[in-house]
Amino acid sequence: MEVAVFDSKGKATGRNVLLDASIFEVEPHDHVVYLEIKRYLASQRQGTHKAKERSKLSGSTRKLHRQKGTGGSRKGDINNPLFRGGARVFGPKPRSYDQKLNKSSRMLAKKSILSQKLKDNALKVVEDFSFEQPKTKDFVNMLRSLESYNKKTLFVLAELNKSLYLSSRNLHGKKITTVNELSSYDLMNASHLIFSESAVRKIQENLKK
Repeated sequence: MEVAVFDSKGKATGRNVLLDASIFEVEPHDHVVYLEIKRYLASQRQGTHKAKERSKLSGSTRKLHRQKGTGGSRKGDINNPLFRGGARVFGPKPRSYDQKLNKSSRMLAKKSILSQKLKDNALKVVEDFSFEQPKTKDFVNMLRSLESYNKKTLFVLAELNKSLYLSSRNLHGKKITTVNELSSYDLMNASHLIFSESAVRKIQENLKK
């Protein structure tokens, strides 16, 4: 499938870029996308939570009073979980939340999302461009010309462009990433995708492996 290539001013260049049907025209696999997004979000968790259990608390281990004959309940030491300031029973411990998903499944998730975005006319290709210096106003004008200013937009570049990144970082709902850092979550989280020409070539090379 061929799509038109636009310039940074939103005008058609008269050129088209060929999109690989095995990447941009696959049947979306919703369950694989769900598993990949779930895996990504789980991996963002630090897993550093911890609550002190009985053996970790500082405090006397002396039995507060004898077992029977006091008329009160039976008590152990001051670290008893039933007391205020006592330990916690089965509290959380540091752990990893990473989940495993095969590489082929992760690639299928990206292909499914890209295919759906293309089907929904939410994907555009622009020719490679660069700003001489960071300027948010120029970036906003470009978004308006590409009809993406009022949309949650993801720019995908082949390589990081510092001027473009600095021009966009103050704008809410706009993100710039590279092909190597692109995640399925980023693709799903954006309502509009803009790829540079070189990024299209690179992502097709990566997803064909």
